[in-house]
Amino acid sequence: MAIFPLPGIRISGIASAVPRGVYHNRDYEYLTEKEKELFIKTVGVAKRRVAPKGMTTSDLCEAAAIKLMHELGWDPADIEILVFISQSRDYLIPATAGILQEKLGLPKSCVAFDISLGCSGYVYGLSVMGSQMLTAGIQKGLLMVGDVSTQTTGPRDKSTFPLFGDAGTVTALTLDPQAAPMHFNLQTDGKGYKAIIIPDGGIRNLVTPESFTEEKITEGIERNRLQIALDGMEVFRFSLREVQPNIERMLQDAGKNLEEVDYFVLHQANRLMNESIRKKMRIPPEKCPYSMEEYGNTSSASIPLTISHALRDVIQEGKNRLVLSGFGVGLSWGSVYLETEKLVCPEIIEI
Repeated sequence: MAIFPLPGIRISGIASAVPRGVYHNRDYEYLTEKEKELFIKTVGVAKRRVAPKGMTTSDLCEAAAIKLMHELGWDPADIEILVFISQSRDYLIPATAGILQEKLGLPKSCVAFDISLGCSGYVYGLSVMGSQMLTAGIQKGLLMVGDVSTQTTGPRDKSTFPLFGDAGTVTALTLDPQAAPMHFNLQTDGKGYKAIIIPDGGIRNLVTPESFTEEKITEGIERNRLQIALDGMEVFRFSLREVQPNIERMLQDAGKNLEEVDYFVLHQANRLMNESIRKKMRIPPEKCPYSMEEYGNTSSASIPLTISHALRDVIQEGKNRLVLSGFGVGLSWGSVYLETEKLVCPEIIEI
């Protein structure tokens, strides 16, 4: 396991952007009324934001970055690193980070690269970008995390269509020798890579005419090979098995206990799953905020979006001790303990 501290990196602000379009799951015609009630109660997604055709993750991240830099009073010329984490990038090539670097007017000296990760991407991104900033002495950076997952779900697949929403987020990181260290525990199990997968469209399986043919998997689940295939039970079992020990081992290494943590922000995939984890760990419900009822499963954006949605007021005041935990596609999971103080956190932007 990759368990390690990261000193000297401070989160200065978090901004989130979502599409204006709202889809209510009560309007989903491929679920019966009874199924809708059960889905909203157990999975926890009542509605979600859906990007129109042509809107990308980078569009959402760009809007969030402009707002956040303005509120921080940051000059784009001072940004030295930009990391873009998504599994719905603009193009197969080039990297989306370079496109964002140009759109935001960042200098050519700015390091800019993509990382392809989903549910665990925010936690991994903090570790990768923070480590590079610390090693290179980089003063300011932007971590851009999000996905437009609704573009790769089909309306005839009730296992994915009512689940996913779209969002883009930006986190401003600053080099600060006085910052309390972050503590990470990052893990991967590639044996489970088929649990969440889009089979075609990569180099392994290039796009062919057959890629667009819908196949009936089971009753209520029809999709083509360019749409997300989700083994919900496998992901559920994996999460219940791995998330608790990952967090507990990380806190042990950090010298912290559960009672010292103000909030546990978990990836927003499934309310029943998260509540099962919370109860197993004996975490009070007021310490586990949610955003999935309003925004759905926003993949890599779900942790910072939840902070923007549910913790905006408290995160802007005083000090807070947080545990963030992302888990899912890969299979990949990780947790981080970090401390914040008076973050800049604008209201969620709609575009």
